[in-house]
Amino acid sequence: MESGVLKYGIIGVGMMGREHLVNLYHLRTEGVAVVAFADPHIPSQQLALQLAHSFTWPIKVFSGHQELLDSGLCDVLVVATPNMTHHRILMDIINHSKPHHVLVEKPLCTTVSHCKEVVDAARKRPDILVQVGLEYRYMPPVAKLLEIVKGGNLGRIRMVSIREHRFPFLVKVNNWNRFNINSGGTLVEKCCHFFDLMRLFVGANPVRVMASGAIDVNHKDEIYDGKVPDIIDNAYVIVEFDNGSRGMLDLCMFAEGSKNEQEISVVGDIGKGEAFVPESVVRFGTREGRNDIQTIKAKDQRIKYAGLHHGSSYLEHLNFLSAIRGKGEKAPSVDLQDGLVSVAMGVAAQLSIEYGRFVSIDEVMNELRV
Repeated sequence: MESGVLKYGIIGVGMMGREHLVNLYHLRTEGVAVVAFADPHIPSQQLALQLAHSFTWPIKVFSGHQELLDSGLCDVLVVATPNMTHHRILMDIINHSKPHHVLVEKPLCTTVSHCKEVVDAARKRPDILVQVGLEYRYMPPVAKLLEIVKGGNLGRIRMVSIREHRFPFLVKVNNWNRFNINSGGTLVEKCCHFFDLMRLFVGANPVRVMASGAIDVNHKDEIYDGKVPDIIDNAYVIVEFDNGSRGMLDLCMFAEGSKNEQEISVVGDIGKGEAFVPESVVRFGTREGRNDIQTIKAKDQRIKYAGLHHGSSYLEHLNFLSAIRGKGEKAPSVDLQDGLVSVAMGVAAQLSIEYGRFVSIDEVMNELRV
């Protein structure tokens, strides 16, 4: 490999790991190459190898992440393994003698305590950059709406409403995503993206969460090793923030008949903005009324590969690459604290459904069970 090329390794080459592989291939002109990956699942290995060979990238294959770490082949690692494995893998990477920069898929970990352990360990390794894969903030319509909000066009943000109406969870290796113990629960696994966006839009931190959700349609007739899946398939979640703003999530995972999978509404004291995905349309206007509404088709010319997430994974890699090449002068835009808080919000929502009451973020952060 020529000098100056950043050598990437991918840990976990299931669907999302292979998506990262393709994104990195489209970034090859930026001086990156994938040189290794690790995955114990042979079918995933084979699919990833086929991709790598089609890119004419020579790849070293490992069955476990520790062997990949010890090989010393990589400068940067992408962790795209099942959620419940993130903690162990991240701790092994951070504690390894050779520094590796890391992009870890969301959620950071499945529990707040594991997230906090990773945050604490990473503080002792200033030679390592860690970015969390909350890439929805890079989707062109979302990024455009954030720009409008930050420009003051809507005034002080008071309410954020995010609707995700979509298809059920996809089938994953060994069906790991069918159980809360593995995924952290639907509101952690899927919705940490939206809790992250709420924080960005309101510019504040969450105080308490109230949620109602259930398993109403999906996975009820599925059985794995004698167990029926326990992940919820719909929910409403209300989040109160420390600046008085409120957010609401409306999640339904049996709503394939939707024009847009995500609809985001942000309302300030002087205006309202909306973003629609995958339509990639942004609308915003003031309280003067409907005649004042502007409509924008959101695009980002930098995107060379749209992939599964409308180009956001490509932009995520571009952003992380910039942070790495900045040699620590610029922190990753999605840091470990963002990862921790987004998980804490999801955990609070899951507990709120269980307890039937508001759950404070302090309770979750201090791991109280009352």
